[in-house]
Amino acid sequence: MSKQPKILLIYTGGTIGMIKDFETGALKAFDFKDLLEKIPELRLLECEIETTSFEQPIDSSNMNPDLWVDLCNIIESNYDRCDGFVILHGSDTMSYTASALSFMLENLSKPVIFTGSQLPIGDLRTDAKENLITAIQIAALRKRNRSYITEVGLYFEYKLYRGNRSSKISAEHFEAFKSPNYPPLVTSGVHLTIEDEKLLPYKRKKLIVHRELKTDIMVVHLYPGISQKMLTSLLNNHEFSGVILLTFGSGNSTTSPWFIELLKKNIQIGIPVVNITQCTWGSVQMGNYETSTGLKNLGVISGKDLTIEAAITKMMYLNSQNLSPKVFKTIFETSLRGEMS
Repeated sequence: MSKQPKILLIYTGGTIGMIKDFETGALKAFDFKDLLEKIPELRLLECEIETTSFEQPIDSSNMNPDLWVDLCNIIESNYDRCDGFVILHGSDTMSYTASALSFMLENLSKPVIFTGSQLPIGDLRTDAKENLITAIQIAALRKRNRSYITEVGLYFEYKLYRGNRSSKISAEHFEAFKSPNYPPLVTSGVHLTIEDEKLLPYKRKKLIVHRELKTDIMVVHLYPGISQKMLTSLLNNHEFSGVILLTFGSGNSTTSPWFIELLKKNIQIGIPVVNITQCTWGSVQMGNYETSTGLKNLGVISGKDLTIEAAITKMMYLNSQNLSPKVFKTIFETSLRGEMS
């Protein structure tokens, strides 16, 4: 008889970790040491659950790269003795953290599943219990005596998404996340439906943790009438390591000479400029229209169908690798962790 998989539950903060004091109505932090007492349904899962927490749980709006490193350290120090990890995280920046960890954890061969909730765990209509129970169940899945899921995922409202393909789309609905350009990896119903062909392959290599990230990235959201004076002030100081353009449609932008010249100056001094679309669904296809041909000819990098969360965190990761501009472009336009089509 094989031993039960061991799942480490990591609490960082967020709504899911709150419980209502029914006498005062105030929300207070939930003590995850009492997890089985508060959620006895977890005893039905065929796994062993351990818990740990940030010393000071945070609102996810205060999440930052130093805390991403802390999460990676927790995972690395427990990697050999645990079979999977479930990270409880505030929903506002969950997709950023999931995307970042997908790049920071190279050769991942065990599940790292993010989840959270829109309502506190003690509320009558909470989504927290289902999200938590199913996230743990997915993390404990086994196939051929190894982990079934071997990547960073995000589970919310009956769907497991690839972490670096997810984006938060609603501040109010239980279905708070979507994966616009990639289907769910697992769907929860009466049974768990696993899309085997959509999963990343199992890796036999040793886990490598990348802790260095360069965060000085300029994100420029284009709009009709964007100010030449403002953009010139922003893009002429060169006190950043990369630029991400949020362009129109399939990667189109203004063809104004001043705009093209600004981008050209940055590219010439080795600052990468990446083009991703403002649209929720779809992909950048530079050269399809005249309004994107100029960008392509400059050497602007295609972000294809990356989410903004994945584009930012991928650039943070690659900018720390000291790559030449040509190599950077080649690698950025290559899918590293299933983040682009």
